[in-house]
Amino acid sequence: MDNDTRKKDPLDIKNLDRDAIEIGIGGHLAPETDENLYQQRMRKRKDVQTKRLKERNLEKGLLIVFYGNGKGKTTAALGMALRTLGHGERVAIVQFIKGGWLPGEAKALKKFGKDLCWHALGEGFTWETQDRVRDQKLVSNAWKQSLTYLQGKDHKLVILDEINVAIKLGYLSLDDVIQGLLKKTPMMHVVLTGRGAPQALIDQADLVTEMKLIHHPFKEKGIKAQAGIEF
Repeated sequence: MDNDTRKKDPLDIKNLDRDAIEIGIGGHLAPETDENLYQQRMRKRKDVQTKRLKERNLEKGLLIVFYGNGKGKTTAALGMALRTLGHGERVAIVQFIKGGWLPGEAKALKKFGKDLCWHALGEGFTWETQDRVRDQKLVSNAWKQSLTYLQGKDHKLVILDEINVAIKLGYLSLDDVIQGLLKKTPMMHVVLTGRGAPQALIDQADLVTEMKLIHHPFKEKGIKAQAGIEF
């Protein structure tokens, strides 16, 4: 950590955040009807935003959790994968529960060749597999594969898809996962997805987003899973 970082005053940062909220984001949310006054407001906001960005200049590998009952957890993670690949970095994806079918995103992302490593090591939902012993073995294999990436230095982003579910089902120890995450390289980003993320994992994460279910066509309208939406 450099000297400039150590000199940062948390109070100054909070004051800048407060100023940004008070000034607002503009548009028709701003109270000014005169365009000159509006431009003055936006110039102030730009000045504050520039200072906020200058104060926040640290970089680190993030631990990211996408969880909740709503749709979009894996989709969000794969969006980060695409973004990372677009910057010329390598990505590894390990799927813990899914694997009974080849989703469209796997077909599309394979076009990135060696820059993407994709492992679908599950065999589907518990009611499809109906075999706890085999499920346990598959999860163990997926975790071993995950550790090779977490302990390596070749990948900027590692996605552990549905690992939260594996923990919830008792197939994977939370302590083992937390210890494994501590072994990652400092600048590696790791995304963990799935319903039922344990609180200890949420507390440790740098970025956490809960996907909240509002409407779902399968549950409410009897609409089946469709290509491009669910897979």
